[in-house]
Amino acid sequence: MDFDGSEAATAGSGLFADLYELTMLRAFGECGMTEEAVFSLFVRNMPADRNLLIACGLDDVLAEIERFRFSRGDIDYLRSLGMFSREFLDGMREFRFRGDVYAMAEGTPFFPDEPILEVAAPIGQGQILETLILNQIGLQSILASKAHRVVAAASGRQVMDFGARRAQGFDAALKGARAFAIAGVGGTSLLAAGERYGIPVTGTMAHSFVEAFASEAEALAAMMRIYPRTVLLVDTYDSLQGVRNVVALAKSLGSDCRLTGVRLDSGDLDALSRGARSILDDAGLGRLKIIASGGLTEFRIDALVRAGAPIDIFGVGTDMSVSGDAPSLDIVYKLTEYAGAGRMKLSSLKSTMPGRKQVFRQEVDGVAVRDVLASADESCAGTPLLQPVMRRGARLSPPAASLSAVRDQAMRLIGKMPPEFRAFAAAGRAYPVVVSDRLREKTQALRDSLLSGKAAS
Repeated sequence: MDFDGSEAATAGSGLFADLYELTMLRAFGECGMTEEAVFSLFVRNMPADRNLLIACGLDDVLAEIERFRFSRGDIDYLRSLGMFSREFLDGMREFRFRGDVYAMAEGTPFFPDEPILEVAAPIGQGQILETLILNQIGLQSILASKAHRVVAAASGRQVMDFGARRAQGFDAALKGARAFAIAGVGGTSLLAAGERYGIPVTGTMAHSFVEAFASEAEALAAMMRIYPRTVLLVDTYDSLQGVRNVVALAKSLGSDCRLTGVRLDSGDLDALSRGARSILDDAGLGRLKIIASGGLTEFRIDALVRAGAPIDIFGVGTDMSVSGDAPSLDIVYKLTEYAGAGRMKLSSLKSTMPGRKQVFRQEVDGVAVRDVLASADESCAGTPLLQPVMRRGARLSPPAASLSAVRDQAMRLIGKMPPEFRAFAAAGRAYPVVVSDRLREKTQALRDSLLSGKAAS
């Protein structure tokens, strides 16, 4: 039978898996290994310059798990590989995830070795979701964590997402805008994200519009005539002369002027923003905001804020959308239990701890002071961060009614962290994460057993 890849490329999401996840699903089945397993998702190491990480992407990954299945086109493609039996492929037509998922709420600050999400399911079902879960949670968590740093550097000044054009693909642009909003970014330039998630959309004008006119003043006047409440881009030729052109235009309109601000997109943003602010204030236009963009990073924003640059809004693009300084997380999805027995890796620098787990966040006067990583059946002081979110393949609560509700939750959870960990500057110490005595003992006992070759099967 000839394979037509068009349907497999568009129908269903079953092929969003690495090949070995399908070969393992078949192998587990043919070996009669169908009992429940636990897989744990966690980050091994904190990226440089991060005080904390922000869990994000849960809503999307639960939706993807619910609809994870194999279309006729998917099955045809798998058959074309010549690696899977007819019986296996026939069974894949009925594949539905029937396991349980436990996870941290979106917006929860977390730290290395703490499970963000755990899957309890028949081992093959848990294995096949590895790439999907890593992709969705990993992407949004690294971008939300980056955005948190940008927002922290802005010190209360508004941040806008201008990065869709430099994001690494359509999905990354959309999911990035969502993650940024959860972390505190105030709006996005991407219309698709505004429509899908209800994020406020923002934008100004193009340099090409100015260049297409005989003069900058003529272009700015035309823009204001069409969009009276706009922000005018002033750096096409000479930024401060552009501001003077705005002042002249505003004076000509008098009380009819409804302009909201000017945007600087290049040059020495500190000096230019001071010059622009002086010109605007001297003309009685103190109400106009100054928006700055152009290659901004959290480090540049922090320097501008500390210097006292009179910038009201930062538009951040490439560096935030690709998390330029840390574009990936050392995030992994590992088997920790099978058939009721703990499982673990002993590899150097990649060892794991056995069993399903819980993270207890302990607070004093409403401020987090430490986390305790424990076995799931332990009872410890503090708030348990992992909660059941899916049972037998169905999510336990509907998707969030609005992204603003998720953002409010994130702000509350981040606000409970010690100030030095919420700040842009390095905290100077690691946030305390301790392993419970019981989990430590279980880990050591299984390690000793594995090294002696006597681990229970």
